[in-house]
Amino acid sequence: MKICIVGAGAIGGYMGAKLALAGEEVTLIARGAHLEAIKTNGLILRSPDGTEDVVKDVFATQSIGEAGKQDVVVVALKTQSVPAVAPELPALYGEETMVVTAQNGIPWWYFRKLGKYEDYRIQSVDPDGIVEANMPADRVIGCIVYPAAELAAPGIVQHLKGDRFTLGELDGSKSDRLQKLAQVFRQAGLKAPVRNQIRNELWVKLWGNLAFNPISALTRATLEQICQYPLTRELARNMMQEAQTIAEKLGVEFGISLEQRIQGAEEVGAHKTSMLQDIEAGRPTEVDAIVGAVAELGRLTNTPTPHIDAIYGSVKLLEAQQK
Repeated sequence: MKICIVGAGAIGGYMGAKLALAGEEVTLIARGAHLEAIKTNGLILRSPDGTEDVVKDVFATQSIGEAGKQDVVVVALKTQSVPAVAPELPALYGEETMVVTAQNGIPWWYFRKLGKYEDYRIQSVDPDGIVEANMPADRVIGCIVYPAAELAAPGIVQHLKGDRFTLGELDGSKSDRLQKLAQVFRQAGLKAPVRNQIRNELWVKLWGNLAFNPISALTRATLEQICQYPLTRELARNMMQEAQTIAEKLGVEFGISLEQRIQGAEEVGAHKTSMLQDIEAGRPTEVDAIVGAVAELGRLTNTPTPHIDAIYGSVKLLEAQQK
């Protein structure tokens, strides 16, 4: 398959490296020193056990227009970066090109092919409709990202743990194209379970992220510290309860309990969330997609979200002070 990774940073670079090592025709869209390092030395993938693979059989460029038509376009940019790039994406599309959305939080496509609220646009993630206009729902494959990775240096992706990318069609079907894509991922050594209720799994991941990510950004605490300190554990629980009420009004079924989800986060240990890492690096965060969008869905479903609203406002102010 011809596969273009738009946003070949930590997660995109990890996915692209694994696919290229398996023999797929991979194009990496990157920029700056990271791009130059890939062009010069190849993309280096470091595994958790310390071994390294050097991936040289890839085409790396900053220009989406140079990539040509693709079978699969993986959008691995952070949510807030997608609108600026979206108008360039159609240059990658052939008649049957799939677009795999690999972002955290509530995606712009959440209500498409779902029924109720079918035409509602989630303002927190696609206020002007630019993303949807350039990433048609019929092309989209939903993707829930579980691996943890980081850019150790330009051109070097450090894989920390996890190898699962859950995939699903927006209408819940197990289409031929979905099965084919999942098989390509599996052949690359990635777990790629196919779900006919992709939104259920989306909420289970988001359930923890919407609480622990912003709390960590505000307190500089790790997951373990948040879960073990009684007041922040209770704050996370209250935020998660508000989110669960919203999700269940939208027909979502949670396969685990709230306490099990908190326990799972605690077991991750002394881990800094991606939102805390972004704050420490002075980068914009994904707070709109992870927290703001949930608050928006609370208003849509007439669900009070006082704890979510307070934390969302606090992180937005923290971001504003960093500019």
